[in-house]
Amino acid sequence: MADELNLEAFLGISFTHHCEILAKAKDLGERIFYIHQAYINKWDKYKLRELLKQDLYHHQGGLPNNFAKTIPASTSAIRAIEMFKDEYLLDFINVEEIGARDEADVDEREVEKAIIQNVKNFIMTFGRDFAFVGNQYHLEKYGHHSYPDLLFYNRELAALVVVELKRGDFKPAYLGQLSAYLRILDTDVKKPFENPSIGIILCKRADKSFVEFLIQGYDNPMGVATYKSAEDVRRVLPTEEELRRVMDNEPEKA
Repeated sequence: MADELNLEAFLGISFTHHCEILAKAKDLGERIFYIHQAYINKWDKYKLRELLKQDLYHHQGGLPNNFAKTIPASTSAIRAIEMFKDEYLLDFINVEEIGARDEADVDEREVEKAIIQNVKNFIMTFGRDFAFVGNQYHLEKYGHHSYPDLLFYNRELAALVVVELKRGDFKPAYLGQLSAYLRILDTDVKKPFENPSIGIILCKRADKSFVEFLIQGYDNPMGVATYKSAEDVRRVLPTEEELRRVMDNEPEKA
């Protein structure tokens, strides 16, 4: 353990941080990961608690992407890989509040609207050093008009980040659409001192192996992540009746 643990990081976070990590992370390697990340990123206890809740340890590095191939500087590529997760918990998106009966009724624009209304929560969920640029950002090239869903700027990566929202399963055509947006951004919007723009497709479901295979055929930095809403979380939680039965040690009804 002494060989794996950085003593400076261990002593560099508060007792409260250690309590949070001990309570939520059961594996030694997982605990070392959170100690190191909390120290180098200067997370307060609330940020640490949120990332423990999102299970960052098991999601880091799982995003299907082509960053190593498309971002010239290896250090920048590693930062980008570490920056994005393969799944995001957008629990501020509530199907009932949107007015839909179920997931199939939720329109992409409604999800986008919910994110805009909660843009601070979205940025905190998405990662550090993000600044919101706009939604339905107008791009025009040779008389053709495009409107990427969400546009951010990341200070650490020094790059524009496009997020395209898709309410259903991943489709190969999404990569072509995103690549077109990135091409226009890099030629018409990106500043000379900035790095190549990055694109993220955020959808409900995706076959990682299939995405990883397809995405290597593109020259723009891209990744595909999935998200869960409040409705998805509720589906996996036990009902009030089930909780009462467990607490009362009642047998399950036939």
